[in-house]
Amino acid sequence: MSKTTNYKASLPDLELINSFIALALAEDIHEGDHTSLSTIPASAIDKAKLLVKDDGILAGVDLAKIIFQKVDPKLKVNVFISDGTIVKKGDLAFEVEGPARSILTAERLVLNCMQRMSGIATATWQLVKLLEGLKTKVIDTRKTTPGFRYFEKWAVRVGGGSNHRFGLYDMILIKDNHVDYAGGIKNAIQSAKKYLVGNKLSLDIEIEVRNFKELDEVLSIGGIKRIMLDNFTPSDLKKAITQIAGRHETEASGGITAASIRSYAESGVDFISVGAITHSVRSLDLSLKAERR
Repeated sequence: MSKTTNYKASLPDLELINSFIALALAEDIHEGDHTSLSTIPASAIDKAKLLVKDDGILAGVDLAKIIFQKVDPKLKVNVFISDGTIVKKGDLAFEVEGPARSILTAERLVLNCMQRMSGIATATWQLVKLLEGLKTKVIDTRKTTPGFRYFEKWAVRVGGGSNHRFGLYDMILIKDNHVDYAGGIKNAIQSAKKYLVGNKLSLDIEIEVRNFKELDEVLSIGGIKRIMLDNFTPSDLKKAITQIAGRHETEASGGITAASIRSYAESGVDFISVGAITHSVRSLDLSLKAERR
């Protein structure tokens, strides 16, 4: 097994994770897992193994361990393959041992999370690999599943990508609609700066531009951290990067695919945001199979 990325697990937000698990289990179990309760003796202690049925990048192992412990502290997980590892069909990721009823209660939540997270990590890794040798970073967007954003962005990091803002609260991102509603770029930027001062906030400002006229206006005003160049062609992007000349961070966005991403990155842009890595991925096929003692 080989690690694909420089992913290093950070301390998870246990309060958020535990809240998510509680809601997910309540949705699934309600007043009881009647199938397991009616067919499996309460005293049954068994094992199950997590089988990989697709090639890709494994993600969600660390989350699975938390889920199993939350469902039943008596469940013990023995991990063989860690997050961020290239996996092949037939690989065994981990074994879980303990009360059989508890294994079955946790099964679907573990698989739902791991399959989606692994799909996102795989899609991200495929794009990151295409940019080898270049400085450009692949980043995500807010095009995520409501209630599951934390885990989808976690999966992006497992796949070697980086996170854009987590929500509307941790960055000012002035997009085209904000510009139009504010009455233009100058009004939008000045209002954003005034808002930050008035509310004693320290947030980065990013602004989207749609053409060179808007880019010229932003450069003349200044006072922002990053410029998002939306729907520029690779050649126009290169011209824009040259014009910006390192005065601001740069981000390319808008319909960039695996077929075109390297040509965009060769412009020297700092970041390429790709919504598809969270909103249009195919989940990796994984299975939790009973292993009788």
